[in-house]
This record gives sequence, structure tokens and C-alpha cells, in this order.
Amino acid sequence: MRLVDELFQMYRDKLTGDEEDIDMLAFAFLEEMSHEDLLHLIKEMDKQELYDLMGLYLIESLKGKFAQEEYGQQRTHNYHPRNIH
Repeated sequence: MRLVDELFQMYRDKLTGDEEDIDMLAFAFLEEMSHEDLLHLIKEMDKQELYDLMGLYLIESLKGKFAQEEYGQQRTHNYHPRNIH
């Protein structure tokens, strides 16, 4: 994607490339974009880029959902009610 290439070129010498830097760059970029700007970027994508974008979104969203469910189940299983009386 051209946008990723442009961001990489702009920041390759300014950031370390670790996960924290990449998260910061991505969120800073998104904060500056309007809904219309994002839709315009999506409309410029070819079919493969759109599939990649949606695939990544689905994968990360599903990971989050399953992690929340595991966390909820884990808390339920680790809780042992006590009879105070």
C-alpha cells in the first residue's frame, strides 16, 4: 500500500520500529484522519489490499474476543465463593 510505504520512508530514521513506536505512529496518523479521508484511502485500494485490511481486522478482532472470553472464564473458574456465616 502506498500509504504504508510513505509512512515508512518518512519515519524509518526517526523511530526504532519496535511495536510501541509503530502503535504510536499508527494511532497518531488515525487521529489526524477524518472519516472521509479514511473512506478515500479504502476506495483507492485494490482488491488484494482490501482483503488484507479486512483480514487483519477480522483476525485481530477475533483474537480480542477470544481473549476476553478466556479471561472471563478464567476469572469464573478461579473464584471460590466463601461462606462468611
